[in-house]
Amino acid sequence: MHDIRGKMHRKENTMSYNEKKVTIEMGGGLAPIELSTGKLAKQADGSVVLKQGSTMLLATVVSSKEPKTGVDFLPLSVDYQEKYAATGRIPGGFLRREARLSDYEVLISRLIDRALRPLFPETYHADTQVMVSLISADKEIMPDALAGLAASAAIAVSDIPFNGPISEVRVAKIDGELVINPTVSALEKASLEFIVAGSAQDIVMVEGEAKEISEEEMVEAIAFAHEAIKKQVAGQIELANLVGSTEKRDFNHEPSNPELKDAVYAATYAQVYEVAKSRSSKHDRTERFAEIGKAFFETLGEEIDEDTAFLMKKYYHDVQYDAVRNLVLDEGIRLDGRDVRTVRPIWSEVDYLPAAHGSAIFTRGETQSLTSVTLGAKDDEQMIDGAFFHGYNKFILHYNFPGFSTGEVRPNRGPGRREVGHGNLAMRSLKQVLPTEDNPYTIRVVSDILESNGSSSMATVCAGTLALMDAGVKLAAPVSGIAMGLITDEKTGKYAILSDILGDEDHLGDMDFKVTGTSKGIVGCQMDLKINGLKWEVLTQALDQAKEARLHILGEMAKTISGPREDYKPHAPRIIQILIDKEFIGAVIGPGGKIIQEMQRETGATISIEEVDNKGVVQIFADNKEAIDAALARIKAIVAKPEIGETYEGKVKSIMPFGAFVEIMPGKDGLLHISEIDWKRLETMDAVFKEGDMVTVKLLDVDKQGKMKLSRKALLPRPPKEDKPKEG
Repeated sequence: MHDIRGKMHRKENTMSYNEKKVTIEMGGGLAPIELSTGKLAKQADGSVVLKQGSTMLLATVVSSKEPKTGVDFLPLSVDYQEKYAATGRIPGGFLRREARLSDYEVLISRLIDRALRPLFPETYHADTQVMVSLISADKEIMPDALAGLAASAAIAVSDIPFNGPISEVRVAKIDGELVINPTVSALEKASLEFIVAGSAQDIVMVEGEAKEISEEEMVEAIAFAHEAIKKQVAGQIELANLVGSTEKRDFNHEPSNPELKDAVYAATYAQVYEVAKSRSSKHDRTERFAEIGKAFFETLGEEIDEDTAFLMKKYYHDVQYDAVRNLVLDEGIRLDGRDVRTVRPIWSEVDYLPAAHGSAIFTRGETQSLTSVTLGAKDDEQMIDGAFFHGYNKFILHYNFPGFSTGEVRPNRGPGRREVGHGNLAMRSLKQVLPTEDNPYTIRVVSDILESNGSSSMATVCAGTLALMDAGVKLAAPVSGIAMGLITDEKTGKYAILSDILGDEDHLGDMDFKVTGTSKGIVGCQMDLKINGLKWEVLTQALDQAKEARLHILGEMAKTISGPREDYKPHAPRIIQILIDKEFIGAVIGPGGKIIQEMQRETGATISIEEVDNKGVVQIFADNKEAIDAALARIKAIVAKPEIGETYEGKVKSIMPFGAFVEIMPGKDGLLHISEIDWKRLETMDAVFKEGDMVTVKLLDVDKQGKMKLSRKALLPRPPKEDKPKEG
């Protein structure tokens, strides 16, 4: 039996697979990137394993052979997931298994999606699923910067139509030098950090944060990243050639009817153009557009097939697309009548919510955010339990986008990927100006979008800044944000950069570029391109125009509140932070937490303590000064060091035949010897003290073992010496 099993085992080990590999040398001290296919997940349309150091990503793609009916878009889903085993960890929670995607995984999924989606053919409508899994991790190599490369490589080795490959890299400036995909530890010193995605020819996506950098620095960083992207794209092409997957599947997913298209344009274009030019409100414009489409639809008769109805709606959408874009390019007029540089009217208000620790309303045109700030203690920190990152976060920003903000009926089912992404952009922007040293609070910012027609994430940045200053948080500088758009005409070469885009301009435009910053420089950005070939001069112009708009908005915000309040609100909780010697941490906590729990119960304050750099950091949190003072006094008493020669009011803890042990400080007992109780000689301790008596003593000495010698008689007047009798 043993021999049979051995033969079976040898047979299984010699099963063949046709693995192909390429290696991409990145230079700059980076480990080479290895792309391989043909070994894992061979039933997927495309699968690739990316390996760099100990980090390994498995990327797969599957696309249906048949198109999804009744749609004129690509039904693409992208999921990035980190396996806990990749870092040698077991998931938390009751089930102890990977659950729904964390916010961090959702953000990486969005980075991949936003880079891939524009490169699929516009007429390709098959259900497509991309999955990227972290299956092994190097603690110093961040996988998010490699996930886009792995996903694109999986598509490259498949027969799925794709106008790529693309890749993504992280670019950072560390000690004044631009670096590609820096290590986790090196990234802590970065003054800018962007994820940049692109093809060999063009940039398609940028997202990141910075410490008040100039527009020139940002363009330089993106261009530097593009050179690294080109190397990774070349590696994917080499792998695809090895596999022989350059032939892509045929598809014909979109029916056409040129006669119907001409009829739709002839009947509706002029009317749509006039409505676009009418400067009407969003809802009025939407209703008038719908009426024009409905009127033409009725001319087709009652008996029309499904394809005709689908095409009519598609062609009418194309009419709106062309009319709005031509209005901007030919006349410089936008849907609400503005020129390309004007920002919509702004009004704001702070201290709107009387019970919140800070609050603000920010309204720009038809976009409105009501934002609140809550100040909490260390116990309120957010726990991060991911496979790659785990720890605690003391700055939280949540963004909510209910259906009524756009006049829609939509069930509330928790935040979607869009809400997570927009909230993250606002969080990263505001994080750059938070106080780093003098901020003991856990801070939660919540932005509720009440109206939306244009960038609500940028409204969140502005409202968040106002609310934080209203709460008395000492921001380094106010931050504002602006969403820029782009409309181009490839035939004529015309283009228009739009400041403060409307929702329709976002949908119908070629670029969505959000920039946040202070008066000194850029702190955050998010850019998505829907076209090929963004020229560097256009990007530079867009950044300059964004700066102009950003400064204008900062000026409007300053009319409401120009800087942080001098103090927190009267009802806001207060935190005092003190440092104690490491040796006293246990004394403050007590056995099983007895001492600290007793202090919290009796004072009403919340007390937290942790060891940092061989010191105990103690935070006392309460909503009134009396509770803080009481807790502070008790902690100071615990950590105070007895001084020789000082007088103390102590409590008798125990009585021995040779004296009494007296507690002069919490947890600090000294011996009051029977000979030090009184000037007169005591033969016994009987009836001298009882346990619990208070006695005033002086600390005479502390020996090498820390034992304290106390005296009561040293505080009593010395009796006069008796005269000796004379001899007769």
